[in-house]
Amino acid sequence: MTVVGTTPPPRLPVRHRTAAGERAPGGLSPMLTRLAHERATGVLVREHGTLHLAEGRVVHAESPLAPGLDVLLTAHGALDPDTWRAAQDSADGGRLLHRGLTPGALEVAQVSALYDAAYFALAPSGTPGRFRYGRAHWLASVRPVPVAGLERETLRRRALLHRIWPDPATDGARLVRADPAAAPAVPSRQAAVLARVDGVRRAADIARELGRPAFHTLVHIRRLAAAGLVSPQTPPVGDHPPPDFADPCIALLKRVRDALEAL
Repeated sequence: MTVVGTTPPPRLPVRHRTAAGERAPGGLSPMLTRLAHERATGVLVREHGTLHLAEGRVVHAESPLAPGLDVLLTAHGALDPDTWRAAQDSADGGRLLHRGLTPGALEVAQVSALYDAAYFALAPSGTPGRFRYGRAHWLASVRPVPVAGLERETLRRRALLHRIWPDPATDGARLVRADPAAAPAVPSRQAAVLARVDGVRRAADIARELGRPAFHTLVHIRRLAAAGLVSPQTPPVGDHPPPDFADPCIALLKRVRDALEAL
């Protein structure tokens, strides 16, 4: 009898309690908590993204690591790009509703994009946040989100990723396929992600190409990593490693950042 050899999945990394996204005293961002109490309006700029506040609630979020609301609305034909650009240029969210987009569809897309970008914006960082007081974002009336709820959802997402596969290296690295001899079948949505793994694309690139939230893409990639189908590409000598959103080694930098924000 012939035995077909298989490539075993990569060794499961050691779990660390701090990597599971446990809540730190004072919240994920002391500055954000203070702004919520002040009912402030303006823009909080952090290392990995931006949070827009109106009267102390988060109304919009952006991150270079997550597709924007425009991508989520236009990628699958819910809205044409010209309508989005016109609404953005005029700062008039009503234009989106006048072109066939229902209020419910806009709200679902806006909340999805907000939570998605905020997950990265609230990631641990080595620099303090900066807040600029000013006018509310033009989408402020769609669905404001309380800061406490946003932080709870961010922590829930961190814990979910950790349960799936506790090594965050695949979140920001260029990805390569393992292609074991007897690769297990994967669901269609994971297969669409796997098909775009080419040693060049990162999770954020794949999410934009598919028109999907980045966090959902991270979930698929972590499942693929746990199955031994995907791994991070080893960076060349001298290349800067991607940001590690759950590395416990940055705890000291977080404390310094929190102290600066609290001033």
